[in-house]
Amino acid sequence: MTTRRSFIKQGLLAAGGLMIPSSSFANILISGKKDVIIIGAGFSGLAAANKLDPKKFNVTVLESKNSVGGRVFSHEMKNGLIIELGAEWVGNSHERLLQLCDDFKLKLDDNQMSTHLLYKNVYSPAKTWDFSESWSKKYKSLLENYSHLKEKDKTILDQMDWWRYLVNNGCKDRDLDLHELLDSTDFGESIRQVSANSALGEYAENITPESIKNGTQNQMDQKIIGGNRSLAKKIEEKLKGKVFLNHTVTRIEQGKKVKVFCANGKVFEADKIICTLPTFALKNIDWKPGLPQKKIDAINALQYARINKHAMLFDKRFWKSEDFDMITDQLPHYFYHATQKQGGTAGVLISYSIGDKAAVIANQNNETNFKSVQETLRPIFGDVSSNLLQQENYYWGNDDRSKGAYALYGPGQADLMGILQEPFDNIHFAGEHLSENWQGFMEGAIESGELVAEEIK
Repeated sequence: MTTRRSFIKQGLLAAGGLMIPSSSFANILISGKKDVIIIGAGFSGLAAANKLDPKKFNVTVLESKNSVGGRVFSHEMKNGLIIELGAEWVGNSHERLLQLCDDFKLKLDDNQMSTHLLYKNVYSPAKTWDFSESWSKKYKSLLENYSHLKEKDKTILDQMDWWRYLVNNGCKDRDLDLHELLDSTDFGESIRQVSANSALGEYAENITPESIKNGTQNQMDQKIIGGNRSLAKKIEEKLKGKVFLNHTVTRIEQGKKVKVFCANGKVFEADKIICTLPTFALKNIDWKPGLPQKKIDAINALQYARINKHAMLFDKRFWKSEDFDMITDQLPHYFYHATQKQGGTAGVLISYSIGDKAAVIANQNNETNFKSVQETLRPIFGDVSSNLLQQENYYWGNDDRSKGAYALYGPGQADLMGILQEPFDNIHFAGEHLSENWQGFMEGAIESGELVAEEIK
């Protein structure tokens, strides 16, 4: 199977059920079962809860928010169209996610894109642009050679950022600009902040220059009809009252049992804990005893991608093609049609920005941001301001729990995942940031949660 962060996998170190908020609930415990508390009702936590055998474990899920889904954020616009302000893409290789959708009888629609380009005020329709012939040939050879690299070579690559690697191999001018624009949408930050080995491994094993251009990346293939959060709600329903919303964990004490204290005054006790929180939320917990220093250092080192999604509802789909998306060198960065296959004439374009661009956009109001969008789109579509019906903006860099959309492993950080994965006595850790194969995707969150659930004895 293809992987998103393949070398992180090489750098890994060797490394129950219903919780009772008070003794008055003791009568619901079933003798012989272990009590497992899962912290976080995102896809990782819900997948872990769904995976644990109810004949062996009593499971409780504690969630700080008032809804399930975590960073899966399906949002209904005022005309009923559904968009994703959080995790969005379902790839044809996302086997566990697809299987769960099948299990819960959730249908999916094709959602492939055909990418247009706006570069230096020159518009190129889909399938009419490409990297230079010489760089395409060189890049193909670099991708093909990756499978022949030894681990020591990958270790050296991991010390270098992706931008520097491209430059060192002769990528320049327009080709280098295109890599910055295209590849940064995958990682959520500039390619100067991404490990060369991480990027090369992903593209060698999963994406080719042709697939980037033609929109067949094997990562952005489908969407869940009715919104991706539908899956989270289905799992919540299956768990039948074992998910406790508005329960923010503030302290965890380990002894013969593990005690979990919540901000609302509730105290839970269990044999095992599965913590699926992103590192920024995890750090806010008071751990007794304290976390090992190397884990604290890893928590402090891991960054999350700053992504801003600016959704614009228009009364008609002036972009014409249902599979429209467009990469640009402007502040809005990347546009895509977010309401494919949804009925009606109205539609939503999302401007997807990363890193410093995202931070700038997040500090402006919708009116200011739309001016930038309008000026970017004007050379192609003319004045579209009269078609605008609604705007919604969400900046993941301000999210209290993650401070970003998904984890970003930078140069020299191949060992972080292994450290973060290591259990701490009776506490196990999961989440998209700990997925060896699909880090950064819903598939990765599910994969990580299920694998940790299988480790619980």
